[in-house]
Amino acid sequence: MPTKLILIRHGETDLNLKKRYCGFLDIDINGRGRKQAGKLCKRLTGEKVDKVYSSDRKRAVQTAKIIFKKTKIEKISGLREMHFGIFEGLTYKQIMKKYPLVYTRWLKQPYSLTIPKGEGLPGFKKRVLAALTKVIRLNKNKTIAVVAHGGVISAFLNHILKSKDFWGHIPKSSSLSVIEFRKDRPKIKLFNDTQHLS
Repeated sequence: MPTKLILIRHGETDLNLKKRYCGFLDIDINGRGRKQAGKLCKRLTGEKVDKVYSSDRKRAVQTAKIIFKKTKIEKISGLREMHFGIFEGLTYKQIMKKYPLVYTRWLKQPYSLTIPKGEGLPGFKKRVLAALTKVIRLNKNKTIAVVAHGGVISAFLNHILKSKDFWGHIPKSSSLSVIEFRKDRPKIKLFNDTQHLS
């Protein structure tokens, strides 16, 4: 029996809506985010999930509680979104105005530039891998759900695909990605699936 990892990005927040960088900021999901999570809850009816983990940020915990009503949710700080430093809470336009050089370079080469007062992508990836590897190791041959953030899911998928396309693997709010592990070998079965939202 394979180990099945269900990766869920949290529901929409007001900052997502305004295209602001959330990072470590601890904010709630909005009304639309709650509806999205409710739809995902319906979609996963009938799916036997053995264990549920979540980032310790409110937006992830709230999403997890709506989807997995009767299941105990274990919070892991290692599953937090990347710390965006001086970009936190700002829109693309605001960052371009205040920090054009750093921002342009970071967008082009996210792996080689650390945002001032923030987290470097290699360090972030290491943190995410440590958290998810432990979760997988503790739940062999089980089905586990992890509610986290776009950057967290992208970092893990990039690791599996041996890719550096960080922006190309960021899933949408309340999307579903599924990875199966047979003999510790990962296979991506689903990525960024949002058919439950349509």
